[in-house]
Amino acid sequence: MDLPELPPRMFTLREELAAIRSISYHSDDMKLFKALCDCLTADEYEDLKASKLGVFIKFKELDFGWTSRLVHFMLCFHLDIKKKFELWSLVASQPARFSLIEFEHLTGLNCDYIKDLENPRCEITEAFYNCDEWSRDDRMRLGYLAIYAGYIEGKKFSSATSASLARLVMDLEKFENYPWGRVAFKVLMDSLKAKDLTQTGYTVHGFIQVVQNNVNNFIRKDLDEIHRYSQGC
Repeated sequence: MDLPELPPRMFTLREELAAIRSISYHSDDMKLFKALCDCLTADEYEDLKASKLGVFIKFKELDFGWTSRLVHFMLCFHLDIKKKFELWSLVASQPARFSLIEFEHLTGLNCDYIKDLENPRCEITEAFYNCDEWSRDDRMRLGYLAIYAGYIEGKKFSSATSASLARLVMDLEKFENYPWGRVAFKVLMDSLKAKDLTQTGYTVHGFIQVVQNNVNNFIRKDLDEIHRYSQGC
């Protein structure tokens, strides 16, 4: 079947940038999460892992193999599209999409729409009076902040953390139910779209590992279809 006419490529065929470039990222901070484990009790850690943001803790426990070459190839093969929050790349001449839909599918995070996504309105004054000692709730707040700073923002540890979203942690239920998937996706896409791929190395903010997983899933699906075709299915 002939492919539909696709948007132009960002780089001319066979003139793509060599895959010698490295991609730095700051999510999955080893020191941050070791300190978190030391702070929380075993039950509190399991509660954090079982929460709606627990996907990042579960990811931390996986033996994830990072491949800069694979992600760099995807970025070099992406198409020049007008949509701000989508990436379309040619993988084996097939267009592969990375959008909020794929991000939600891969992470399972809440990606619901909400107005003023990065500037939520919340009342925190009353909560301040409950933070004069380290209770279980305070340690859970610390755990959520570690997830927010270490994975959702995924910036260098010395960078300031955005207070407008971090302050939601004063209301644990509101924090857990906030559409962090949409926030994490926006952080990642804003960073990816701003990268200069001609640089020898570049740094991406946010949960960049999900981009590699998206490519892996696309390739795996393609191989499965080839196998079924070869078997006459």
